[in-house]
Amino acid sequence: MGWIGETVDSIKSIKIRQLVTQVVTLGMIVTSALIIWKALMCVTGTESPVVVVLSGSMEPGFKRGDILFLHMTKEPIRAGEIVVFNVDGRDIPIVHRAIKVHERENTGEVDVLTKGDNNDIDDIGLYAEGQFWLHRHHIMGRAIGFLPYVGWVTIIMTEQPIIKYILIGALGLLVITSKD
Repeated sequence: MGWIGETVDSIKSIKIRQLVTQVVTLGMIVTSALIIWKALMCVTGTESPVVVVLSGSMEPGFKRGDILFLHMTKEPIRAGEIVVFNVDGRDIPIVHRAIKVHERENTGEVDVLTKGDNNDIDDIGLYAEGQFWLHRHHIMGRAIGFLPYVGWVTIIMTEQPIIKYILIGALGLLVITSKD
C-alpha cells in the first residue's frame, strides 16, 4: 500500500480527542513563533528584525538569499552603514549602503542617500517621485549580522508558491497523523 495508504489509514483512525490535542499543539507552536517574533521586535527596535536579500545589488558583500539581522537605535545613520529601508509605494524593503548623510543642524535629524554596492548609480530613482533623501521613518534598521544562503527557502517559496502550499500541507498532515 505504501506511504500514501498508511497516511490515509492513519487519518481514518484518528479520534476526536486526539485531533483536538494535535490542533491545540499546532496552535501553541504558531503562537510561540509569533511571541518570539514580537519579542525580537522589542529587543531590536525594528518592525522586521530579520530580512532576506532578494537581489544581487549588494554583491559581493551580501548575495541573494542571505539573511540579515537588523537593529535600530536612536543614533543617527552614518555613511558606510548597511541599512534596510522602505520607500513609499513599494511593499518590499531594500537593502543598500548609506553613501551620503546630511545632518540638519537645527533638529539633528539626518537625511540619507543610499546605493547598492553592485549598482552604478545611487538610489534616487528608487525613491518616491520627488524624493531625494531617505528620512528616519523610511529606515527599518541597520544590518548587524548575516547568515549566508539560508534565505533561499523564502525566495523559492515566494517565486514558486506551489512549493509553499505543498510544504504547508505536508507539515499539517504530519502534525495531524503523528501519534505522539
